[in-house]
Parts: sequence; C-alpha cells; structure tokens
Amino acid sequence: MEPHFKDDNLKIHKVECGPYGNNAYLVICNETNQSILIDTPAEPEEIIKIALDTDVKYILITHNHMDHLLGFEDVTSALPVEVNIGRLDSDAIDYPKVTLLDDGDEISFGKLKAKAIFTPGHTDGSTCFVIETHLFTGDTLFPGGPGKSRSPEHLGQIIDGITKKLFPLGDSLNIYPGHGPDGKMQKSKEDYEIFSSREHPAELYGDVEWLTS
Repeated sequence: MEPHFKDDNLKIHKVECGPYGNNAYLVICNETNQSILIDTPAEPEEIIKIALDTDVKYILITHNHMDHLLGFEDVTSALPVEVNIGRLDSDAIDYPKVTLLDDGDEISFGKLKAKAIFTPGHTDGSTCFVIETHLFTGDTLFPGGPGKSRSPEHLGQIIDGITKKLFPLGDSLNIYPGHGPDGKMQKSKEDYEIFSSREHPAELYGDVEWLTS
C-alpha cells in the first residue's frame, strides 16, 4: 500500500477503519523502519498488516472513546508493545504495558519524536501528537471546527487548547484528525478568526463549526 504521505524523513499510512469511519495512522521513520501506531479502531486488519512490515515501538491513543479502542485487543495481540495515553483517559485501558502521558512528553522512535500536547474538552485526557510538520488531533480539531463538546465549559476547554497550544505550532502543519479528511493549520486559523469575530450564545456546545455556528 502506498503511504498517505512521504518525504525524506518519514512515511504516514492512513487507514479508515470500522463502522464509525475512524482513522488509524502508522508513522514510520525512513532511516530505521521504526514506527508508531496512532489509535486502535474497529476492523484494524489493514493497518496491522502494514505495521507488521515495520518495527513498531509504541501505540499512541488520542483519547479513550470507544470507537478509537474497539480494535485495541486485536492490535495489541498482533503488536504487543507499550501503549501511551493521556493520564486522565487511562481508566479505559486494561493492558500490562501502559505509559501515562503528560503535556509535553516526548515519544522517540527511530530518528523521530512525537510530542504529546494535552488538549482536554472532548475527553478529560484528550491528547494530540505533533511529529515534525504533522499534527494528529484525534477528536480535538477537524477541518471546519473543534470536536464535539459535552457542555459549554468543555467547548471552552477545547477552544483554549486549540488556540493556545495547537495554533502556535505554525501555519504549515498538516492536520490528521480521528475521522475524515486531513486539514491545514493555516485554514483552521483563518476559519476560527471568522468564528471568534461573531457573538455566540453562552450555552453553545456540541457539534460546533467555525463558519456556521
């Protein structure tokens, strides 16, 4: 299978898995063939097959919602490596090799590093991962808006994480969300500026879109 993205340093495979249209990602260091797998949705056979041709060092979980974990047992049976998840989402994982991530922690594989960025709101421990110019956002940030929020307070949390932690990473980043198509950081910032220029009801939360909410 051809990678979704490749350059001199890395390759990214993106596979849509399961009934909820979840994205699973495999990021591979070109020099060493070491890799990390991001999220474990249902029906992960294709991403497992690709991963088995690499030296998988870690599994990274963006957050603990069921649809991102339905394939966890299948993945960890085939790839019995250490699992990394945000500290506040760890209660969903029953597995002997788990590392609890805090904001700013780094996961090294080959010549690459994935930096954990704590962005609560969609879940209490939602975590994004940035690798060079690639940002894996789980259900925190999508092209068009933030992930679904459970209350106005949680929407505020998500927006704080996006604007204070993700947007400063730079306009050139590619965004890889937990569902659907890729995005671009510059476009997300431009759309958010339109959203923030308008007034919104205090009770706003749920499925929010930058340009139409």
